[in-house]
Amino acid sequence: MRKLLKYLKNYKVQSVLAPLFKLLEASFELFVPLVVSAIINEIDAGNGSTSYVVYACLILVALGVVGLISAVAAQYFAAKAAVGFSKELRHDLFDKMQSLSYSQIDNLGTGKMITRMTSDVNQVQSGVNLVLRLFMRSPFIVFGAMIMAFLIDVAAGGVFAIAIAVLCAVVFGIMLISIPLYKRVQGDLDKVTVATRETLTGARVLRAFCKEEDEVASYNKKNAELTKSQRFVGKISALMNPLTYAIINAAIIALMYTGAIKFNAGSLDRGQVVALYNYMSQILIELIKLANLIITVTKSFACAGRINEILDMQPSLIKGASGAYGASFIEFKNVSVNYGNASVNALDGINFTVERGQTVGIIGGTGAGKTTLVNMLPHFYDAKEGEVLIDGVNVNAIGDETLRGKCGIVPQRAVLFKGTVRENMQWGLNDASDEQIFTAIETAQAADVIKVKEGGLDEMVEQGGKNFSGGQRQRLTIARALVKKPEILILDDSASALDYATDAKLRQSLKKLDYNPTVFIVSQRTSSIRHADKIIVLDGGKMVGSGTHEELLKTCDIYREIHYSQFEKEGA
Repeated sequence: MRKLLKYLKNYKVQSVLAPLFKLLEASFELFVPLVVSAIINEIDAGNGSTSYVVYACLILVALGVVGLISAVAAQYFAAKAAVGFSKELRHDLFDKMQSLSYSQIDNLGTGKMITRMTSDVNQVQSGVNLVLRLFMRSPFIVFGAMIMAFLIDVAAGGVFAIAIAVLCAVVFGIMLISIPLYKRVQGDLDKVTVATRETLTGARVLRAFCKEEDEVASYNKKNAELTKSQRFVGKISALMNPLTYAIINAAIIALMYTGAIKFNAGSLDRGQVVALYNYMSQILIELIKLANLIITVTKSFACAGRINEILDMQPSLIKGASGAYGASFIEFKNVSVNYGNASVNALDGINFTVERGQTVGIIGGTGAGKTTLVNMLPHFYDAKEGEVLIDGVNVNAIGDETLRGKCGIVPQRAVLFKGTVRENMQWGLNDASDEQIFTAIETAQAADVIKVKEGGLDEMVEQGGKNFSGGQRQRLTIARALVKKPEILILDDSASALDYATDAKLRQSLKKLDYNPTVFIVSQRTSSIRHADKIIVLDGGKMVGSGTHEELLKTCDIYREIHYSQFEKEGA
C-alpha cells in the first residue's frame, strides 16, 4: 500500500485538510461530556438557573453545528482525494497493461486485469477515503477520552487504559489473520469474473452445443468457492463487533462500579460519573467505526498487493529507439518463438525474405503458427531465437511506435469500437479526411456497407460492432488499416467471412494500391493466396514449404492436400 501513496501527491492539500477537519470535529465532541457534567453539577448544587441551562444547551448546539460543518468539510476533502487517487492509479494501471507484451497479457488473463481495474481499485479507493476520515479521528477520540478520564479520576482512567489495550489486541489480531484471507477471496473473484466473461463471449457456442447446463454447473462451483471464502473471512471479521461490544460493556460495568464507590465516598460527583460514562460510550462508538475501518483497510491492503503485482511487472518486450526506418526488405532469420516456456515452440527455425511490395501468403492447419508469425512483424512478441529484420535492422532495435506506425494490422477477430464509423476509421489516421476514408472503404469493398446506412460515416457503431454483420466488420477493419497507407499490411485471416467474389475483388484492389505496400495474407483458403508472390506453408510451427502456388502444388504435400480438399468442396 505504501507504494501507492505516490498517487496522492497531487492531492496533498485535501489529504491534510480532511483529517484536520475530523480532528476539529473530534475535539468539539470531547467537550460535550464536560458541558453535560457542568449542567448536572449545577442542578445538583441547587443553584442552577434556567438561564444557565439554556446557555449551556446553546453551547452544546454550537458544538454540534461546528462539528457538523467540520464533518462535511472532512468528507468533501477525503472524497476528493480518494477519487483523485483512484483516477491516477487507474491511469497508471491501464498504461502498464498497455505496455505489457502479448505473452504477459496471455498469462495474466483478461478476467484478472478487469478485476484489478475495477474491484481492486474501488476497494483501495474506499480504504483511502475511510483512512483520511477516521484513521486519526478514532484514535484521537479513544485516547482523548482516556486522557479526559484520567483528569477526572485516575482509577477510572485505569479502567479506560486496560479496555483500550485489550481492544487493540483484538482489533489488530483479527486484521493480521484477515489480510491473507481477503487475498484468497479476491483470487476466487478473479475466477468468477473469468467464467462470466467466457460465458457471455461464447454464449452462442454454448447454446449451439447445448452446454448451458454444464456451464451453469461450472459457474456455480466457482461461485460456491467464492461464497465459501467470503463466509469464512466474514465470520472472522464478524467477531470484531461482538468482541468490541463485550469488552466495552465489561469496561462500563467496571467503570460504574468504580464510580459508585467513589460517589458514595464523596470523591466523585454525579456529573463526573455521567461524564465518564459518556466518554466510555464515545469510545464504544469510535471503536465500532475503527473496527469497520480495519476491515476495509485489510481488504484494501490485500487489493493493493494485487495491484502492485501488475505495476511491478516489467514489460518483457525488448524496447528499441525511435528513428526513421524503411520497410523495403523483410527477413525472418532462423526465428523461433515460445509461449510461456512451453515444451514445444510455437514457431521453430523460420527463414524467408520478402521484397518491398510483394504479397506473401501464409497457410497451414489450425495451430500451425500463422498468427504468431505475422505478430512478430509489429513486435508483439520477442523471438526466443533468431531475428526478424526490417531493412537489416532487428525489430527489437526499432521503437514500437515507429514500427507499428508503418504497419496496418487487421487481426483475426474483427473489432469495431463504440462511436461513429468515421471515428473508427480515424484510428488509422487521426486527421484523415472523408475523401481518404472513402478511398480506403472502396478499396476494402465496404462502400455498399456505408451506402445502406442512413448516417453514412456518422452512423453509430455499437460496442464491438454488434450492429454490423461479420463480413461488414471485416471489411471495415480492413478499411481502417488502409486509411493510414501502411508500408506493411497484415491481413490475419481477415476475409474469412467474405464470399469468394468479394474476396477476389479485395485482392485485386490491394494490387492496385499506389503506395505499393508489402502485404501478408493469412488464410485457410488457397484461393485467397494463390496469386501471392510467395506462399509460406506452416505445419506444427515449422516451415514445410515456400514458393508460388504452382511450385507448391508440385513440391509440398501439405499445400497440395489443403488445396485439393477445398477444390473438391467448392466443386472447382
